[in-house]
Amino acid sequence: MTKPAVARRHLPSSPFKPPVTRPPKEFALGDRVTHDEHGLGRVISIEDEIAVLVDFGSLQARILSPYSKLSKL
Repeated sequence: MTKPAVARRHLPSSPFKPPVTRPPKEFALGDRVTHDEHGLGRVISIEDEIAVLVDFGSLQARILSPYSKLSKL
């Protein structure tokens, strides 16, 4: 099976709750973060909601939005 190209819309008469939309994650310089693959790090650069550059000690990685594997501590 394949996913439909268009997201389903929620009908007001539906007995099911509409899907929850989370606000986009925002990071600031110096924020301590954790990444699912790279571990603990610190934000060292921000690119206008497109990406953040994170220093993980032995590695500096550019993480692209929507930051699904990155969370603020």
